[in-house]
Amino acid sequence: MIKRIILLITAMVSVLAGKAQQDSQFSQYIFNGLHINPAYAGYKQDVYIQSMYRSQWEGVKGAPKTFSLSADGAVNDGRVGLGLIIQNDQIGAQSALTAYANYAYKLQLGSGDNSKLSFGLAAGFMQLGIDGNKLDGVTPDDGAIPVNSQTTLLPDARLGVYYSNDDYFAGFSATNLLAQYAVKRNSSNILVPQPHFYLTAGAQFPVSDDLRFKPIILLKDDTKGPTSLDLNAFLLVKERVWVGAFYRTSVTLYNKSNLQNDLPKESAMGLILELFATPNLRIGYSYDYSLNGLRNYNYGSHEISVGFYISRPNLRRDRGLKCYDF
Repeated sequence: MIKRIILLITAMVSVLAGKAQQDSQFSQYIFNGLHINPAYAGYKQDVYIQSMYRSQWEGVKGAPKTFSLSADGAVNDGRVGLGLIIQNDQIGAQSALTAYANYAYKLQLGSGDNSKLSFGLAAGFMQLGIDGNKLDGVTPDDGAIPVNSQTTLLPDARLGVYYSNDDYFAGFSATNLLAQYAVKRNSSNILVPQPHFYLTAGAQFPVSDDLRFKPIILLKDDTKGPTSLDLNAFLLVKERVWVGAFYRTSVTLYNKSNLQNDLPKESAMGLILELFATPNLRIGYSYDYSLNGLRNYNYGSHEISVGFYISRPNLRRDRGLKCYDF
């Protein structure tokens, strides 16, 4: 019990010391790129509605829990993508409710219909809060702990670019671009997310008529915390079942003066499964297992997703045949 308490205190102190809040972690972002890149809006063509829930480090008090709901689709003969994403994140005494409207415009490159370059913009708000009632001070009347609950509402924006064809894709995006500049100075107890940068790429290789292999990488960075690298590998079986595994670890791209040199790497591995329960219904599950010292004090991270296509007349779907369309 003492070790668990020390571990949790250490994690919370690291967050407070950095004066920043990290973006939510999802392992199933690969099934819906809208979570990390507004330029992905409308890529599935159909109107697609998806919800995801993630419980991280199960068994650790105050560990992150995240719920999201998104919807997107294409208009104007597929050249324009529109989307909406709402997300609620809770970690210890901190909370974040965000909502973004997404717009993407796609340019066809060359003579091929499926070679496209998309530019995306998302605008919305984030409501950030901290509940002082959930914190215990080291000394009575600790001035560092806020009295009761504090919240602040901030405008925010995201940008992204995304290229794809039938065989590979690549994207770059930036999030949390406005909030840090809009926060009031008297809201110093509330941690505001810093800009995050996402670089992702993937390809597909046919193994047989019923089997396709897709490797994907994701590099996530911000100016305050460790850089994260995701390595994913998936098999698509008979256009109905996705089976995959991933490895996530911290990497050093450049020196960050606010981070200690001997900071241990945060590593995890896991499995992902998604299936088409019906032609329009997708159900996914993923499990993360920590590879660092935290593995002895939690039961892993669990993530569930449910997605539903609302079909449009005369729209031909070749789901899974295109590299960008999970």
